[in-house]
Amino acid sequence: MNDTEGGDFIRDIIRADLDAGTTQSVVTRFPPEPNGYLHIGHAKSICLNFGVADEFGGVCHLRFDDTNPAKEDIEYIDSIQEDVRWLGFDWGDHLHFASDYFEQLFDWACHLIESGKAYVDDLSADEIRAYRGTLTEPGKNSPHRERSPEENLELFRKMRNGDFPDGARVLRAKIDMSSGNINLRDPILYRILHVAHPRTGDSWNIYPNYDFAHGQSDAIEGVTHSLCTLEFADHRPLYDWLLDNLPAPCHPRQYEFARLNLTYTMLSKRRLMQLVQDGHVNGWNDPRMPTISGLRRRGIPAAAIRDFAQRIGLTKSDSTVEYALLEHCARELLNKTALRRMAVLQPLKVVIENYPEGESEMLDAVNNPEDETAGSRQVPFSRELYIERDDFMEDPPKKFFRLGPGREVRLRYAYFVTCREAIKDDSGNIVELRCTYDPETRGGNSPPDGRKVKATLHWVSAAHAQSAEVRLYDHLFTSENPGAGDNIADDINADSLEILRDCQLEPALADAPMGETLQYERLGYFCPDSDSTPDNLVFNRTVGLRDVWAKIQKQAAK
Repeated sequence: MNDTEGGDFIRDIIRADLDAGTTQSVVTRFPPEPNGYLHIGHAKSICLNFGVADEFGGVCHLRFDDTNPAKEDIEYIDSIQEDVRWLGFDWGDHLHFASDYFEQLFDWACHLIESGKAYVDDLSADEIRAYRGTLTEPGKNSPHRERSPEENLELFRKMRNGDFPDGARVLRAKIDMSSGNINLRDPILYRILHVAHPRTGDSWNIYPNYDFAHGQSDAIEGVTHSLCTLEFADHRPLYDWLLDNLPAPCHPRQYEFARLNLTYTMLSKRRLMQLVQDGHVNGWNDPRMPTISGLRRRGIPAAAIRDFAQRIGLTKSDSTVEYALLEHCARELLNKTALRRMAVLQPLKVVIENYPEGESEMLDAVNNPEDETAGSRQVPFSRELYIERDDFMEDPPKKFFRLGPGREVRLRYAYFVTCREAIKDDSGNIVELRCTYDPETRGGNSPPDGRKVKATLHWVSAAHAQSAEVRLYDHLFTSENPGAGDNIADDINADSLEILRDCQLEPALADAPMGETLQYERLGYFCPDSDSTPDNLVFNRTVGLRDVWAKIQKQAAK
């Protein structure tokens, strides 16, 4: 068993159950619905369920809650498994589906009917809502509530056989229409749905609701701790009522924790699907999406997401986490692990007039100053280079220390260079800089006379550069709390994506493997995009170098 000294209220509960002997071996589960892609909120639950199982020497099941075939798809099942694996977790032999238990669930529904604790109701959906009452007024019994068990059983079997159309009848639990908890006012257990299921095909014409499938699936699998978010707290009495009234092999316990709320982010699967369908993003894995696949495509490492989940912790009350913390976790990890490369996103040509024409040389460049074992690489240097357009000003202000007419700067790993002339086109735009270099400063070292410079610039050799498209991403929404209004389009950030073409990259970036995030020196962290090909390199910006979270923390400390 791994060290479990760290704690939160969930881990405290598990530890107490193990110490008391009420739990012999921990079994948890992650139960996604396969009706969309997972997002960062699901990552919190994945890290919790798989994490505590590992910490306490137990197992975590991956179980798909596939009880609504009208909205489910094999694509989502495959993507969810890929996401969980990518985050670093493994369910082993414990891949399950609620549909695996459809026959058992049907038998247990019949048991409730035979016990007089469930009945078939003919009321329409609107009538059921009207009969249910409100938070301040009790509901009233359905006129079909007192059907005999025999009649209910016959009707329920006909529902299964497909004798009735969609919506004609439902199976309801018979609990208490005056309960203060609306979830106990004769909740629906089964509904008629003539839709083919991704796994069971046309075998079923009725499907269990979430509340009937969830707790019973937990019991079938021997789950000990059923961990879910706070919106299910009011469902816990129904979870317990069903298990108490069924011959289930065990009675798992449900515990709730606060869901993740993240600034500038929408974590509603229904709203995320709307963004995809309305064309506000380019699919579920758009790097602006908070989906796990979107974060992966953006270059956020799985380890950074796990670190983020650990830092935000578990509470019993809702709160909102700054998106900057997620970026901070990524930046902190990448600073230690990412290889350094040089890239010029907005190129300005530089000609070193006193460098021999037609010649080039290879210079040593550090791969990662935070990791000596990362070694070094060779970068080519030649007479013609590219630097960032922003690194030159014709009439620089007082605190601008980069290149200007008559100024000397260091080119990283290379030489000291001095600007002699700026060449302009007919419109007055600067198109080229004419410079000289000091051969005695090879490697970027200070010259023998000890003179200093105040700026070091990155660059790439024009003759060896790789042209690429670079995509700069910002928040998808302008509001910290998007979707508060009726129209989510009102909060869309029109500048959430900027595409830069004809960027110039050092040659090593042409071989950057998919899935690896690298640091462009002085610019930020970037990764190859899935659209990238050898003939058309495409990179995404993961995060910039500026740590917004550190600034937030510093201000909070003050």
